[in-house]
Amino acid sequence: MESIKKKIYYHDTDAGGVVYYSNYLKFFEEGRTEYFEKKGIFTEELLKQKIAFVVAKAEIEYKKPLRYKEKFEILTEIERLGNASIVFLHKVMKDETLCCQAKITVVCVNDEMSPVKIPDNIRKILWR
Repeated sequence: MESIKKKIYYHDTDAGGVVYYSNYLKFFEEGRTEYFEKKGIFTEELLKQKIAFVVAKAEIEYKKPLRYKEKFEILTEIERLGNASIVFLHKVMKDETLCCQAKITVVCVNDEMSPVKIPDNIRKILWR
């Protein structure tokens, strides 16, 4: 499981000072990016190989609100590694409190946005 720490900025919130619900998708994207990069997988290198990972499905469960200036942590791990897809589990935690959790499915695609098998070298790296 990988972790990143963040703080809520005013632009993350709605008029009531609570994190706007769709911004959690950005937090999850950051979590996946950091997960990949800590394992040595970089988007710019994937694009040179004419592959990318795109979100195909998002299941989000909102538990407790986060508010302006609060600090939190995004936890990311892989639940399942398929032939062309990866299911990520994300948790947004404030201290010991679960604020939001998600199951995000990404699919490996080529430069024509067609699903392709995850390259073996990436598959091996992800299961280390």
